[in-house]
Amino acid sequence: MCVAARKLGFPWRFRVFAGPPTVVALLLLGCSGGGSQEQEVLATVDGEPVTMAEVEELFGDRLGTLDYQYRRQRHDLIEAAIERAVRERLLEDEAAARGIEVEELITSEIGESFEVTEEEIETWYNQNRAAVGGRSLEEISTAIGQFLRDSRRERAMGQFIESLKQGRDVVVHLDPFRVRFDNSGSPAMGPNDAPVTLVEFSDFECPYCARFYRTAKQLAENYSGKIRIVYRQFPINTHPNAQRAAVASLCADEQGQFWALHDLMFEEQDRLDEASLKEKAGRLGLEAEEFAACLASGRHDERIQRDIREASRVGVDGTPAVFVNGIPLAAGAVPYSAVAQAIDAELERAESR
Repeated sequence: MCVAARKLGFPWRFRVFAGPPTVVALLLLGCSGGGSQEQEVLATVDGEPVTMAEVEELFGDRLGTLDYQYRRQRHDLIEAAIERAVRERLLEDEAAARGIEVEELITSEIGESFEVTEEEIETWYNQNRAAVGGRSLEEISTAIGQFLRDSRRERAMGQFIESLKQGRDVVVHLDPFRVRFDNSGSPAMGPNDAPVTLVEFSDFECPYCARFYRTAKQLAENYSGKIRIVYRQFPINTHPNAQRAAVASLCADEQGQFWALHDLMFEEQDRLDEASLKEKAGRLGLEAEEFAACLASGRHDERIQRDIREASRVGVDGTPAVFVNGIPLAAGAVPYSAVAQAIDAELERAESR
């Protein structure tokens, strides 16, 4: 995954001055006559309202991020609670069927000892040096050993729980966590009414995005008619040509050639300087003067920033970042099998509705 090294700025226009009694009334629950959230009055200054719309303009990105974090953590907590409740129910039923206590059942099935060797501890340490903060093996040997024992116990418990599910009707009705995107105006391929929409935040100079580009082409072919792929811009600021390549792709989009240039830039990722971008556009038959004028105009800069802001609100900090019907997948160049599994699950949900 290519990781961004950016911070989003938040403008600040309001300051509180001590002085003559200018009335500032906080109306946290007050709404104007229109009743819409944008017109919600949060404060007044000499009778002039400060509305929710103004707050959104100032801190919309930060509020969006906080909202996403809350919803994600809440969903994760509910998901964990469901998993725990199902596990406990299965264990209690099995223990009752055998006429023993739950702890006795667990001990008899997965055992108590999950010892690890010094060699295993050393191997883990050598494979994870970057994650231990420069501490020596002697300093964290005990902690590594406990971690490996706990991991083995949890893995054994998971396998036992899966065996208990066999022959039982265990159905989790909680819908996966999803993110909502405004994809209007973004380049897309596939039918508008496709049951699955794949949104990719990508960077034309990111090598992992080039790897996922090939995965996306395979998905588009194998799920033709069932999937819509939407490309969103997320040029990483440590990639010198990424921003100009993003602009070039949108200039090509104006001439109906977004996907042609998209493919060519990923196929020739080592040549994304401006001269090369113009040469690629010429090779594809784009109108040269119109393309050059578009590159110089800056008219797509805000559109690219809109994509970056929307991605950042939902925790995207690197590329590629892939969402299947709003479900976030693992960061980075997700393998074909993982994306296909997510798509198949969504198609199955669509058919069952």
